[in-house]
Amino acid sequence: MAPTLETPRLVLRPLTLEDAEPIQQIFPQWEIVKYLNAVVPWPYPRDGALAYIRDRALPAMARGEEWHWTLRRKEEPGRIIGAIGLIRGEREHRGFWLVPEWRCEGLMTEAVFAVNDYWFEVLGFPVLRAPKAVANAASRRISEKTGMRLIGTEERNLVSGRQLSEVWEITAEEWRARKAEFGV
Repeated sequence: MAPTLETPRLVLRPLTLEDAEPIQQIFPQWEIVKYLNAVVPWPYPRDGALAYIRDRALPAMARGEEWHWTLRRKEEPGRIIGAIGLIRGEREHRGFWLVPEWRCEGLMTEAVFAVNDYWFEVLGFPVLRAPKAVANAASRRISEKTGMRLIGTEERNLVSGRQLSEVWEITAEEWRARKAEFGV
């Protein structure tokens, strides 16, 4: 299982079955899901969070194929405000979402720094790739701030339909150089 991670303002707790109900209450918002992979059902079913956590995320975590965390502000650790996950895959390694009221605060950038570091320094992977819709400018800025580079574009099926998406990448060496720039 993944460990709890901390940033200056966040606690990233490993996903558990108990997180299903609070996630179900906040996740099914168009502003959250529109740029996510089309594997996310829309409209989101009443048991969507439970089914995802129980049937997909937790078994993948137990197999050591995925690592998922909920995001909680340190000032309010009982309240989930988003999630971030890592996936051992060929072309897609990281995904995240954040409730709209906490966007533009730098919180997701903090979470990305923490999980990128886990990916490279604990899990030991050589490269991390993250696709994102071209229209998702906020996600692109996070990739830029964390030292990723654009390596290509492709059409992807997203909740909001088929869209042009970018593929961003960073190697372990590039990550370590970026961390040194920030004094981390």
